Amino acid sequence: MDKFKTLSTNKQQNNIEEDDISNLLVVILDTNPFGWDTLSEYISFDSAIKEILVFLNAHLSSNQSNDLAVLASHTNFVQYLYPSVQASSEDNEKILEKNKEDQSFQKSNMYRPFYLMNKQIKDNLKKLIDEANQQDEDTPSTMIGGSLCMALAYVNRAMRNANKNRQKARILIISVSSDITFQYVPIMNCIFGAQKKIGGDTIFLQQASDATKGIYLHLDKPKSLLQYLLMIFLPDQRVRQHLALPLQLNVDFRAACFCHKKILDIGFVCSVCLSIFCVIYPKCLTCDTIFDKNILEKNSSNSSSDALKI
Repeated sequence: MDKFKTLSTNKQQNNIEEDDISNLLVVILDTNPFGWDTLSEYISFDSAIKEILVFLNAHLSSNQSNDLAVLASHTNFVQYLYPSVQASSEDNEKILEKNKEDQSFQKSNMYRPFYLMNKQIKDNLKKLIDEANQQDEDTPSTMIGGSLCMALAYVNRAMRNANKNRQKARILIISVSSDITFQYVPIMNCIFGAQKKIGGDTIFLQQASDATKGIYLHLDKPKSLLQYLLMIFLPDQRVRQHLALPLQLNVDFRAACFCHKKILDIGFVCSVCLSIFCVIYPKCLTCDTIFDKNILEKNSSNSSSDALKI
């Protein structure tokens, strides 16, 4: 009987310790106007933001110690949507005082942290959209590489300030852009950095999810965005161990060449800096290493299906 009580007590203590673990979720939201315009037939930007805010509220409400950060990945810059860099406790109090006269706010009885988070994200998004120009609307690319760098820096800072055994972190990317091949190098650097820290389709996000044991999901029905977010991306790593989640069976591991940013099945690799090229050059365009002429001539005469590692 005493042994049973001891086992029961230990189990309760373990459950309490697991409940004390906070989860930091960093969301990278692709705000590229060109990408959202192509999806307007299936889901509008406003509708998507509303559903994403519900998902963020669900994350904060699932554990009182959970934390959150939201970054906007725009066409040529990255911006924090939450927490706002300029926002302080005094600013939050002013927001609440200003909205006490708003009848819709009084009737909603919204939980204060939820309201402040929603307000900051909406205000920062509105400011971002108002400052956008025609060039942004015609640009199909987005700053995913820079967003990942900032997200990893935020995670690293948060983990350093908190107890590592009491906080876990993950990054969720909501992408609507497909043309990010020119950011291959910074994205792969972020992937390898995340691996060390942890210990159409966008193939580099597939590789990032596979390398960091995350989930990559292509939405066939964008109108079901909220359902996908709540059922698949809301559970953290600890909870996912007990769920039957969609598997990523076929990962596209192709790389982009450094010269023309093309996706390659077979390429030519510099053995010094490991840069990848789609054609043979007399010297490496990255590190200026001069290649052996005999090897170049030999490989140039071979079939184009052969790969050269110099």
